[in-house]
Amino acid sequence: MNNEILKDAEEFIRTCYSELNKTDQELECRLNQINKEFQNQGYYEHTGEELEYGAKLAWRNSNRCIGRLFWEQLHVIDKRQITTEDEMIEALFEHIKNATNKGRIRPTITIFPPKIANKKVRIWNHQLIRYAGYQTEQGVLGDPQSIAFTETCIQLGWEPKFGKFDVLPLVIQMNDNRPRLVEIPDNLLLEVSIRHPHYEWFEDLQLKWYAVPFISEMMLEIGGIHYTAAPFNGWYMGTEIGARNLADETRYNMLPQIATLMGLDVRSNLSLWKDRALLELNTAVLHSYKEDGVSIVDHHTAAQQFKKFEEIEMDLGRSVTGNWAWLIPPLAPATTHIYHKPYKNEIKKPNYFYQPAPY
Repeated sequence: MNNEILKDAEEFIRTCYSELNKTDQELECRLNQINKEFQNQGYYEHTGEELEYGAKLAWRNSNRCIGRLFWEQLHVIDKRQITTEDEMIEALFEHIKNATNKGRIRPTITIFPPKIANKKVRIWNHQLIRYAGYQTEQGVLGDPQSIAFTETCIQLGWEPKFGKFDVLPLVIQMNDNRPRLVEIPDNLLLEVSIRHPHYEWFEDLQLKWYAVPFISEMMLEIGGIHYTAAPFNGWYMGTEIGARNLADETRYNMLPQIATLMGLDVRSNLSLWKDRALLELNTAVLHSYKEDGVSIVDHHTAAQQFKKFEEIEMDLGRSVTGNWAWLIPPLAPATTHIYHKPYKNEIKKPNYFYQPAPY
């Protein structure tokens, strides 16, 4: 295991120092330093510069992400020095506020202390902001994907509200302490009410979604060091909300209701009611976010941005890896260049990895 960590460390430092135009002398000096640290304490610590560049490289290497053109713009917040739950909660609130930026969303990551010996920090939430899901006798209320976590929150003492869009509390855990639950203050929550530019009845559906997708369950791995709590965000691509979160049968399943209100025949697939309802739902999402001044990108623009990313990487002599099934948008995928290209789904490090749920 130790040899593996040192191997990963050397590989990362060589890439990092090469891309940051460090001298050979600086590189060798740093590798020797890491070796000594490792022999003395069984791990090594990244410098602030290494941590920042490592987090950016992890975004550049994320095979599922279509938004990688902006990897160098990631704002990295180093919170490795925190030792208390209060400090962690304060840092998470700070992240939400600064990244949301009143709608002009900043790609941001906050990195907490790494997993070392028996020490580890975890955020139990899938995303920092997420809606609750309740299994009731009348069926599911809210987001079906959140049912298990919602039940966990209730067991930890959270008071359920039984609404369609109840924001779940944050659940954090330091080492083997009992998980701590805290509500996100209302003034930090930015949500967008979904309305349509032409269909006035759309507002009657009372749909909404939160402004920023803060991924918080993944582990960031840089040079053999595991950061088990490193929440990060970009901004939404419209289809994530309009073609998945609000449209999937296993999520909010809004297409039948929208199609009916559009006067479409939902009994026959020949009417293409799903396609037509899906298009109008996505139109409504983009319209609402734009009108509220909240950063969002449509899937055609995102695909063009990804093409630019591919061209830049090719010019620099770097190959672009990708997970095709995730890169193609769920709406009109064949209209993008991505649909017609094969991608090698090879995992490069640094990267973000899923870890087992702690509940």
